[in-house]
Amino acid sequence: MKQASSKGRRVSNPFRFDRNLLDEAASGAPVRDLRVAGTDEAGRGCLAGPLVAAAVVFDYSGTPFKGLERLTDSKLMTREGREAVYPLVLARAARVSCIAVSPATIDRVGLHRCNLAALADSLASLDGEYALAVVDGFDLKRPELRARAIVGADYKSAAVAAASVVAKVVRDRLMRSLAADYPAYGFEEHVGYATDRHRTALRAHGPSAIHRLSFQGVASPQLGLFDQDEQSGAE
Repeated sequence: MKQASSKGRRVSNPFRFDRNLLDEAASGAPVRDLRVAGTDEAGRGCLAGPLVAAAVVFDYSGTPFKGLERLTDSKLMTREGREAVYPLVLARAARVSCIAVSPATIDRVGLHRCNLAALADSLASLDGEYALAVVDGFDLKRPELRARAIVGADYKSAAVAAASVVAKVVRDRLMRSLAADYPAYGFEEHVGYATDRHRTALRAHGPSAIHRLSFQGVASPQLGLFDQDEQSGAE
């Protein structure tokens, strides 16, 4: 299970963090493959919309990652900051992959299992084209993926931070595009998180086709279960 971590400011150089992981993995031998994959997800705590996992590969044999000096965990960045960094990540990365899990699948399979599967699938889609992979806190229990779970990796590791930005931007853009199809819920504002406006809309209109019915208070909002909901607001 993903462990809690107290997140502060960005580490001084998350790219150096990744290089150090490569050196550690080599155990003193020459480092031949300098590709690090990172994976992270967005939308785990949302009441509506998909869960999106992304994987990003940075190749450290190349030139410096110009424009990504302020890269960090997407949750520590503003929307404008994420949107500015997103195209730079796509331009600088050796590989990028995204996996989306539908609300219906989350309801049927369960959030935690879907989350682990999406992270693993995002790495598997890279076809092993990396030396090692880093995951933010979760043990994927898939040895063939060569993934290492590190608590707080989304702000320690450049590859994981980049994956967090990709997952967040892709998911938020999707939710905002769906706002016109479901105008009563305000997805353009909260992208599916449990804000006061979202809770009020659920009480008034009930769940839509993209809500997660297995989440507390979604299928039966009239029961007042939202008063006990501790989900965070939109990030």
